[in-house]
Amino acid sequence: MSKGIRERLLAFLQAHRVLTVAVCDGEGQPHAAALFYAVDKKLRFYVVTDPSSQHGTAMLARGVVSGTVQRDEQQWHEIQGVQFRGSCRQLDGAERVKAWELYTARFPFVASGNLLLTAALTRTAMWRIEPEWMRLIDNRIAFGHKEEWQRHREQTAFSSQRSAG
Repeated sequence: MSKGIRERLLAFLQAHRVLTVAVCDGEGQPHAAALFYAVDKKLRFYVVTDPSSQHGTAMLARGVVSGTVQRDEQQWHEIQGVQFRGSCRQLDGAERVKAWELYTARFPFVASGNLLLTAALTRTAMWRIEPEWMRLIDNRIAFGHKEEWQRHREQTAFSSQRSAG
């Protein structure tokens, strides 16, 4: 493990495309949604979603989310994933333009000119999710292996657990 936690997080996030975002609505009811994402070098996610959707409304109202990114179809001893929580907001102006460039570079089909997709995109907004905390889980290293990262501390906490037996 010569790479630091930031580099391992970035490599993992760049290798995947879908995150699950979890929110609570104005009445405290939980909701989750799967979204395509792009990630920048500062470990910020960029997603496109409709602000009037259930999760979009909650994101606007609360400005915070939590979520996960993980590999599909894993065996227990191969589990890898990231958990996160942080702030979110809609982007506009120059921030939106830069985010859109990053997003369409990752998902060129979004800017392909498909009429159905283009019509659907008119109802969406570009969002930035800025995680304050992330946990990288990797059972390939050891069962229950976890490493944590915090944006404001730029430090890591490490814990590894092994199964008894």
